[in-house]
Amino acid sequence: MTVQTVSRGAPDGFAEEFGAFLQGQDALDERALQRVLRVARQSGERFDRVLTKLGLIAEADLAAHLAAFLNLSEVTPTNALVDIAASELAPQKFLRANCVLPLRAEGERLSVAVIDPFDHDALDALAYATGLNIERRLASPAVFEQLWAQVFGVGHGATEALGQDLRADEASEVDLQRLRDIANEAPVVRRVNQIIADAIEARATDIHMEPKPAGVQLRYRIDGALQTIDVLPPGLKAAIASRIKIMARLDIAERRLPQDGGITLPIRGVDIDFRVSTLPTVHGESIVLRIFDRSRVVLDFEELGFEPHTIAALRDIMRLPNGFVLVTGPTGSGKTTTLYTVLRELARPDVKIFTVEDPVEYQLAGINQVQVQPAIGFGFPEALRAILRQDPDIVMIGEIRDAQTARIAIQASLTGHLVFSTLHTNSASASITRLIDMGVENYLIATTVKAVVAQRLVRRLCQACAEPLAEADAWRERLSAEIVCETPPRLLGPNGCPQCRGLGYSGLSTISELLVTNERLQRLVCQNVAGSELEAAARASGMITMYQSGMRKAWSGETSVDEVLRETRIG
Repeated sequence: MTVQTVSRGAPDGFAEEFGAFLQGQDALDERALQRVLRVARQSGERFDRVLTKLGLIAEADLAAHLAAFLNLSEVTPTNALVDIAASELAPQKFLRANCVLPLRAEGERLSVAVIDPFDHDALDALAYATGLNIERRLASPAVFEQLWAQVFGVGHGATEALGQDLRADEASEVDLQRLRDIANEAPVVRRVNQIIADAIEARATDIHMEPKPAGVQLRYRIDGALQTIDVLPPGLKAAIASRIKIMARLDIAERRLPQDGGITLPIRGVDIDFRVSTLPTVHGESIVLRIFDRSRVVLDFEELGFEPHTIAALRDIMRLPNGFVLVTGPTGSGKTTTLYTVLRELARPDVKIFTVEDPVEYQLAGINQVQVQPAIGFGFPEALRAILRQDPDIVMIGEIRDAQTARIAIQASLTGHLVFSTLHTNSASASITRLIDMGVENYLIATTVKAVVAQRLVRRLCQACAEPLAEADAWRERLSAEIVCETPPRLLGPNGCPQCRGLGYSGLSTISELLVTNERLQRLVCQNVAGSELEAAARASGMITMYQSGMRKAWSGETSVDEVLRETRIG
């Protein structure tokens, strides 16, 4: 179900009073308030609706503020107690038309979730029909959709009907105009928008649409793990793929080659960027949307999960006048977020910072960000050469992809610049050998590389349902010999509850190892020793490995032993 909100009349003075309330909550400044009031007067729309349409407040935040202002209880996924029997007290058609959902009947009171707190007519009608006193609870449109689907299960049924109505079979794939028309029809547009909005609400980082013989498997990546959400009817394969291609300005006629594009959409009052990738498979086109939600990006070392000793060492390195610093790990390990956090702390009026990226994932204030364009011959090497003529102090390179880029980066560090970049390697020491394999001279690496951070993301245990680890005694004895922890052990494992959607995990944390080069390591690099010898030397110099970093988090109950073993491949 896609919620169609209806703006009812608000009491006189609502705009001014609610606007003053938002100012008092630091949710709106005076300039923005006057802008909303002006637009509301000109358009005739209600004040709170204008707030989200202008993107000044997200719908979820608006619901929370409005509930506080009106002294109403807010419905959230964690506190919603839904009794399916309550939904049978009124016709479904009436409830849908008025965006009202009965939650629970207790005695003579009926608790209902509403989107519009000023729609008294619908609630009066419901009270008359049921003979119960109505208790309003305010829900954001996204939460209302989730609860509606939970009660009535209309999402899957509506999708099946949509697939039958479209009849987007092989014939329509050949007829491009027919396919374009279907992709622009309201049912497909609504279904794609619902998929995207649900992914944002679930805090997903990726949306996967994978064609199978039985249909299109829809999966979200949440906290690093893929979860199957639905299986869409086969008739939707071509229609949904074409709709997303149109949104991303891709060629819907081209189904033999991969394509890449981008989308920017206002979701719940916030602009969200999507990186779109299509890939032909034997059953159709596989589509992945990578989600970049600026409102949820945390650029803080502590919040990202770095340990205090690592943060202190990183900040010492960030104060160096020049050198080459690498952040390494697989795709999706948070490398770019770590570098953005570094740059955010380094950004000052007296420092000129450039980045060269593909793509620019998030825009940072006070930093010059350059998007490469390989299709027109403007790649990383060309961008770097141009940047070095712009008199930078600090340069961030999105990724070292070839020997040419690596050489320019090292030359930049030799000429007085502090350079940050990323590599795809499994450990900090492996980054040194990777540069050597690229053809960079050992003495240049030894001279310029000041530090390497290797990192992974592990899922945080849901603290609402985590339970003691069954093998806690065995792990306590083993870890006592492998890591140094001053606190008593709190070894926990996942369980699963409604708050974490039954997964046992909620959120991500960083585990890392920081290799800081010293004279001994520089000599070993020049001697071209194996990566294992470099790692042994780094550990002898005090480096805490990723495995140790992860097990320290498991020891404190932040994550589980199994999660650390899964990411570090040890044990």
